Amino acid sequence: MYAHEGNRRPAHPNGPPAPTSPDDKATQRILERYREAAAEFQTGNVPPLMTGHWLLKQSWTAADRTWADIDIALAWLTKHYQENPPLEREDGKTAYCGLDIKLEYAFDVLPRGVDVSWVHYGKSQNLLSLSVVCCPNRFHPGISCPLPPS
Repeated sequence: MYAHEGNRRPAHPNGPPAPTSPDDKATQRILERYREAAAEFQTGNVPPLMTGHWLLKQSWTAADRTWADIDIALAWLTKHYQENPPLEREDGKTAYCGLDIKLEYAFDVLPRGVDVSWVHYGKSQNLLSLSVVCCPNRFHPGISCPLPPS
């Protein structure tokens, strides 16, 4: 999924040009791929290239993942991190910084409107990606909050 970068970007408002004739197979393929990527962006679970673009993925909006309290957001991150701990290296060396460092950083930056993403490989070799995205988003001010906290 990560190899299909177009799936990780929101659809461009203008899109590609339409084919000029039924024989224009190359343009038709481009248009089909554009439509496929636009649909996948909206419904897929692959993280977008920019964390603020999570706000555009309406199917991922849920009241139980919308917080106004940083401590609750950090508790959510901690819970999922502990349920899916990072892979431990065979040589015993540290592959990732510890949870305490991650929490300290998140506690520092979230109140200033900076998104937080934690990504690591777990023991099962699956990639875990957790993001807390600020809304309104300081880097994407034109994207409205899909579900503002009450």
